Amino acid sequence: MLASWMSPACVAAGAATSTFGTTIGSGLLCLDQIDPFFFWTYLKESFGVPYKQEGGAYWFKVQTSLWGMQVSDILVSDGSGQLVFLAATIKAKPDALSDAILGSTGIGYMKDGAMRYSPLESGLGSRIVHAGQDSRIYCAKYNPDSWR
Repeated sequence: MLASWMSPACVAAGAATSTFGTTIGSGLLCLDQIDPFFFWTYLKESFGVPYKQEGGAYWFKVQTSLWGMQVSDILVSDGSGQLVFLAATIKAKPDALSDAILGSTGIGYMKDGAMRYSPLESGLGSRIVHAGQDSRIYCAKYNPDSWR
């Protein structure tokens, strides 16, 4: 069941490489280590330089899709904080994104709280939050180097 989210069909035509779904998808779902330098290099080679550095992240503009949903931005932590993370802005509501991921990968998300805009969280630690009219999915882990 997991193989479907890794297939090239999960990635729309454009600048994305054939490994985009596997590489970025695995990171966003917290199925892999979060190495900001690796992701920054991968995204720079695939999409060019980031269009901004803001909020502790490098922002890359992309025109592709994951799990059948349009992706507009990929964010990679810039090393300035105590967390390392990979995030993506998806042109869909959080519930629709959660359903698409469940259908493609079998990975489910539960609401983390009772409020209307409570985040959704997977058992692996990946979170989906509201981002205006869109969603943001991310995997964040503590940066062991930030404690030195």
